[in-house]
Amino acid sequence: MKDSFTRRDFLKTTSVAGAGLLAMGTVRPTRAAESPNNRIRAAVMGVNGRGMNHVSSLLALPNCEIAYICDVDSRAIDKAINAVAKKQDRKPKGVTDFRQILDDKEIDVLTIATPNHWHAPASILACKAGKHVYVEKPCCHNPHEGELMVQAARKYNRKVQMGNQRRSWPWIIEAMQRLHSGEFGQVFFARAWYNNRRGPIGHGKPAPVPEWLDYSLWQGPAPERPFVDNLIHYNWHWRWHWGNGEIGNNGIHVLDLARWGLKVEYPKRVTCGGGRYHFQDDQETPDTYVTSFDFGDKGATFTGHSCDKHSPEGGMFGCTFYCEKGALVISDTTYRILDSNDKVVSEEKGQSGDHDHFGNFLDAIRDGKPLNSEIEEGYKSTLLCHLGNIAYRTGSTVDLDPASHKIAHNKDAMKLWSNEYRKGWEPKV
Repeated sequence: MKDSFTRRDFLKTTSVAGAGLLAMGTVRPTRAAESPNNRIRAAVMGVNGRGMNHVSSLLALPNCEIAYICDVDSRAIDKAINAVAKKQDRKPKGVTDFRQILDDKEIDVLTIATPNHWHAPASILACKAGKHVYVEKPCCHNPHEGELMVQAARKYNRKVQMGNQRRSWPWIIEAMQRLHSGEFGQVFFARAWYNNRRGPIGHGKPAPVPEWLDYSLWQGPAPERPFVDNLIHYNWHWRWHWGNGEIGNNGIHVLDLARWGLKVEYPKRVTCGGGRYHFQDDQETPDTYVTSFDFGDKGATFTGHSCDKHSPEGGMFGCTFYCEKGALVISDTTYRILDSNDKVVSEEKGQSGDHDHFGNFLDAIRDGKPLNSEIEEGYKSTLLCHLGNIAYRTGSTVDLDPASHKIAHNKDAMKLWSNEYRKGWEPKV
């Protein structure tokens, strides 16, 4: 692209570049953050997976104390408490029921890394209790919950950030700024992908609930089902009752990049093909997705393969933007610029991690800085995943009403806009 800026030219003309944008993976404390009056007391809900990333990120930030560890698995509580005790002076309390945290007026923040069916109900209750919320992706188990989460954040004036941490990676911010600057001309289309080689989960058998597990509270808002031995702690992802499949588990990251890069909000039309082609086991969600999103003057696709790691551009995660003067490829921890002849003209590397995203979250609470993935933005990206799943499950094309942003003229699809809930756990703002 001979007529485009070089990266050096771009950085010279970009105001944020001189402010340390490329200090990869660093969160610099402000004086306000170091003040005792700005100490943030946090609780982490769910520490059997992503929650331990929450723990390490919060421990690395200035003037932040982890006051509670919450999990329905007593073994996980002990492990997380021991990890925190090695890094901070005060040992956190361990609780099974997060409602004990909501009752504590001294807690400022609840971070949520539970199974998906808990994300919205816990977030809404936390907002009601006056807590700011950091919630893992996808922010909700169904579209209606996402709508309620936005309402709750507004009604109770709480900061709610979704955990799509790529929104805070400096090198991706740089790539997006270059894309939006017009350096590559008009942006037409985005192709997002995620590839993995997952194993089978087998066929679960009824079994006694382990002593270390509060299974009733694990189910929480989801209608009760008998315990089986191949469900907890990860395989719930592949069952519609609790999870959203690979598009909700990992596709959300790259679909968010696609929407961000294209500068679009709601699609007009969504289609999805795919199926379960590899293992015949208890998994209900597809191991292969091919999903398309029509935004009118722009488009996007998501391809997800859980049975093979081969990638169209290299890397497990990625998104390619097709532009008037070439292409931008974001893949894992690299972005590449290609000219209109498909020649790589530059390649920049960065770092991954959660610290910058948590740092942005705490800065927003202390100083009112904008969240990098405020819940309304997080919901719009999560909605793409839900619409893809709804199109797949109903075998239909899903059209959205441009005014309400709900599914139009498709009663079967609208039945999946919300869930049934266990009595007493219905999410309400």
